Amino acid sequence: MTAPTHLETEYQIKSKNVDLGKEFITSNYLYRSTKLRSDDNGSIIVEPVERYYMFKTDRKIPKLGVLLVGIGGNNGTTVIGGILANKYNISWNNKNGIQHPNYFGSLSQATTTFLGCNEKNEQVYVPLKSLIPMVNPNDLVIDGWDINDAPLDKAMQRACVFEYELQQKLVPYLKDMKPMKSIYYPDFIASNQTNRANNIYDGDKASEKHLNIIRNDIVAFKKKNNLDKVIILWTANTERYSDVINGVHDTEKNFLNSIKNGHTEIAPSQMFAAAAILENCAFINGSPQNTFCPALIAMARKRGVFIGGDDFKSGQTKIKSVLVDFLVASGIKPESIVSYNHLGNNDGKNLDEAAQFRSKEISKSNVVDDVVNSNKILYSKINDKPDHCVVIKYVPTVKDSKRAMDEYTSKIFMNGINTIVLHNTCEDSLLAAPIIIDLIIFTELFERIEWKLTYDKQANFEKFDSILTMLSFLLKAPLVPDNSPLINALFKQRACIENILRAAVGLPPINDMLLEFKTINNKKTIKNNNKIINQNQNDEQKEQCV
Repeated sequence: MTAPTHLETEYQIKSKNVDLGKEFITSNYLYRSTKLRSDDNGSIIVEPVERYYMFKTDRKIPKLGVLLVGIGGNNGTTVIGGILANKYNISWNNKNGIQHPNYFGSLSQATTTFLGCNEKNEQVYVPLKSLIPMVNPNDLVIDGWDINDAPLDKAMQRACVFEYELQQKLVPYLKDMKPMKSIYYPDFIASNQTNRANNIYDGDKASEKHLNIIRNDIVAFKKKNNLDKVIILWTANTERYSDVINGVHDTEKNFLNSIKNGHTEIAPSQMFAAAAILENCAFINGSPQNTFCPALIAMARKRGVFIGGDDFKSGQTKIKSVLVDFLVASGIKPESIVSYNHLGNNDGKNLDEAAQFRSKEISKSNVVDDVVNSNKILYSKINDKPDHCVVIKYVPTVKDSKRAMDEYTSKIFMNGINTIVLHNTCEDSLLAAPIIIDLIIFTELFERIEWKLTYDKQANFEKFDSILTMLSFLLKAPLVPDNSPLINALFKQRACIENILRAAVGLPPINDMLLEFKTINNKKTIKNNNKIINQNQNDEQKEQCV
């Protein structure tokens, strides 16, 4: 019988393929994939492919600033309050006793990765954040914009997320924090937000003046706090979909000219994204609207700036992506998915209008498409996919405790019917806050990683594509480059982040085959296998060098 799993906080990597230098971590990494092509008869030819890549990661952790669009909302105040509670170790009492701060729900701060089995056959895990130097969320410098002028202590109390005693203890840290003025284009958000908009600049449509104001705010924030980097994240109201128009949203020149001319189909989120990109700051869209038009994607790629979106993936959608993946992978055919939500925070109020709800409906409805498309045995007919219905209703009484009710109806063996019904109370902002932290931490980390083909002497180190598909685990409707596969299955998305971090320090991807334990005489097999592996690695490297 094997011993229980084991957690280590300290470990050393011993490999001739890894150099743990003072300035950079470099690793030579063997990447295995498959290449597919069709022959003249229509058969699929599968070719295994092996390539060596070199990863180079800057070890220096920068002083990082974060600007939140919508800082006075439930998410903004929850993120900042939670970071302050962790930074100053603020504890509080409730009916269950004394409570201590944590970063539960954060992939970067509260999860582990598997190293292997030790000499006692214990499975050894280490914190994911220990693989590679990351920014500590306690060190983030945060500011932002909001259309409402409430100081953050009042905004936190308005949100009704934290328990009362914790709110009282956070007031001294938040009372002097006030949002910067923002831009407000009423046509893009619900009319019921008008009374909230008392901290805005004149003008109700895009203008060069607005763009320059936002850019100047970014520059001033960076200079005032002596920051190395700034990341900007949209956590404000869901906007309606913008009409993507040729001559307006297609090229950088047309887009900037359209801003100058005050075009009415340029959304506030697009203004903030443009300002961020022009100031070489990564921009993450945490709401479901179609912020990233072709012009903004081209602007980001031209400057090598990272962008990511869309829409935080927190409660109900995470469950949906896991459950449908489980059903389809088990050979069970989901035929209908009905999701009903009611929530009472300002996000729910904004979504009470049809145009804004449509943006959310789209982001929540597409999260199972790639899973369905992966199994043409179950879904053999053209356009065969589950009936998918999403309903969101505003119910002020429940405040930030969103209620999510789902019904999954599936066809099973011999056309029997199986129905799964779930009720989920999603503490909306407490689930979203650690996702926001992860988006910031991982975006900054990926800015420090470069890679190239190891044995191509002409190759230069390159950064990842500006569209950060690695953030898909954290976002409902992942933004992906053209002609790239869309992955929504949750654990594939997690494996992508985990395995890239492992590759950067020379560790192989997670392998659950555990072949060394599949024989009667494990010790002898492991010893012999290690000899063969070492010899094969030496032979492979000689061949690659030749």
